Amino acid sequence: MPIKPHKLRYGLAGAALSLAIVCCSVAFSAWDYDTFTRLAQQRYGASGAKTATEIQQLIVSSRNLVELEKLKRVNEYINRKFQFVDDTVLWKQVDYWATPLEMIGKSAGDCEDFAIIKYTALKDTGVSTDKLRLSYVKAKIGGPDSKISQAHMVLTYYAEPDAEPLILDNLITEIRPASRRPDLTPVFSFNHEGVFAGTGAKPSASIDRLSRWKDVLLRIQADGIDYKE
Repeated sequence: MPIKPHKLRYGLAGAALSLAIVCCSVAFSAWDYDTFTRLAQQRYGASGAKTATEIQQLIVSSRNLVELEKLKRVNEYINRKFQFVDDTVLWKQVDYWATPLEMIGKSAGDCEDFAIIKYTALKDTGVSTDKLRLSYVKAKIGGPDSKISQAHMVLTYYAEPDAEPLILDNLITEIRPASRRPDLTPVFSFNHEGVFAGTGAKPSASIDRLSRWKDVLLRIQADGIDYKE
C-alpha cells in the first residue's frame, strides 16, 4: 500500500495546545460492552453491532497474550477493518476526532481516529496506558529523502519509559521500531497522563491543554467506554 499521509489541516502547535482548562486528568476504565453494542445497534444497525461484537471478541481473546502479540492483533484488525478517509470527506469538517463507536458507524476514519481506537482497545486488553501515546509526527511523502512532509498521527508503544518506541500506523501495518521509520519525525505525543515533548519519558504539560482530546474523551464515555477522574 503506498504511503499517503493524510492532512491534519490545522497547525500542529495551535490545534494541539488549544486551551481548555479543566481541573483533572483522566484514565480509561473498562468498556461497558452492553452499552457499546446496544448503541452500535441503535445508531448503525446490524453491521454496526456486528463490528462492535467483533472488537469485543478481539479484546477479550487478547487479554492473556504477551503485549507484543496484543499490539499485533489489534493493529492488524483495525487497519484491515477500517478505511482511511479524510475528515473533509467523512465528516464535512476540517478536523474531527471520532470516538471508536463513530468510527464503527462510518467504517472509516483518519489517522487520529485509528490511533484513538487502538489506544482504547489496547488499554482494555491490559496494556498500561503508561506505555501508550498518541503521537503527532511529520511524515515525509515519497520516502525518507523527500523534502515534502505532512502532519500525521500514530500510536506509539514504549516497553519501558526510555525504550525505543514501536510505531502502530494506519499507513503501514507492520509494527516497526522508530529507527525503522525514518520517514517520520516526532513532534509531540500525549496520553491520559499528559503531553510529552518529543520522545521524553515524562509529560511536560497537562492534557487539560488538549481541548480536542478532552472533548473526545467525554464523547467516548457517553458511548460506553468510561474513564475515571
